[in-house]
Amino acid sequence: MSTAAAITPAPDALIDERALSKLRWRCRRGLLENDLLIERFFNTYADRLTEAQAQGLRDLMDLSDNDLLDLLLRRKEPEGDLLRPDVEEVLSLIRTAP
Repeated sequence: MSTAAAITPAPDALIDERALSKLRWRCRRGLLENDLLIERFFNTYADRLTEAQAQGLRDLMDLSDNDLLDLLLRRKEPEGDLLRPDVEEVLSLIRTAP
């Protein structure tokens, strides 16, 4: 077994508190609308966020604020590198978080 395999968590494993804290910090955005939607997502799903979902969220955070808002409000759908199940799952959770 390689060292990388030994330390890489399974995609369905829950993220730990440190990773969650770092992810919350990375998700801070310049547009209030994005912040509100993402905070609602964290309030609902933070305690059960998986590694795969966290990776999808990290990749969404690479977008500009306006592109992210377009995805969150369903003005656009993921395409290219973002057309993946983990990204689509996170978008669905953000869009439907109570």
